[in-house]
Amino acid sequence: MADSKRIMISLPESLLKEVDYIVSMEETNRSEFVREAMKLYIREKNKVKLREKMKKGYQEMASINLTLAEVGLSLDVSSLEDYEAEIAECE
Repeated sequence: MADSKRIMISLPESLLKEVDYIVSMEETNRSEFVREAMKLYIREKNKVKLREKMKKGYQEMASINLTLAEVGLSLDVSSLEDYEAEIAECE
C-alpha cells in the first residue's frame, strides 16, 4: 500500500477488545478491519443520501403525477361518454 497514510486513533478499551476479538476470528489485522469498517460506513452513508434524494424526487413528482392521472382519467371519461353517445344514436 504505497499510497497509504498512517493515522493514530483512540478507542475505548471495550471497543478495542471487540475489534481484537473479531480480528482474531477473521484472521486479519486491526488496520484491515478499520479500512473495511470505514469503507462500509461510507457506502452506507452514500446509500442513505441516495435514498433521501430519491424520496425528495418522488415527493416533488407526486403532484405532477396526480395532475397527469387526473387529466388522463378526465380524457378517458370524456371519450367513454362520446362513445356511449354514438352507440345510443345508432340504436
